Amino acid sequence: QVQLVESGGGLVQAGGSLRLSCAASRSIFTFGAMGWYRQAPGKQRELVARISSGGSTNYADSVKGRFTISRDNAKNTVYLQMSSLKPEDTAVYYCNAQTLWDDYWGQGTQVTVSS
Repeated sequence: QVQLVESGGGLVQAGGSLRLSCAASRSIFTFGAMGWYRQAPGKQRELVARISSGGSTNYADSVKGRFTISRDNAKNTVYLQMSSLKPEDTAVYYCNAQTLWDDYWGQGTQVTVSS
């Protein structure tokens, strides 16, 4: 069973920065893609950023230019650097890892941006 452990969430003022980390229990080379999703109260879970095993990235329009996803293969960790945070970025952020057959999720980490 794959475990994904997120860390780095917290409370930050608008305009501030946070870096989320997602540590996987096995080599991230075994995943076709990894990504970050978020879910705000009363809303559906949405894709924030995604990175493929080849390093290609894609972002939600709402975070382009502010968030950066990256991976450290040696540490089996994926990061989400978040800058210029806005109150509307407040949500629980989830790490996701995909193979052809399975979809894995972390437990989530809360990000709260105060105005």
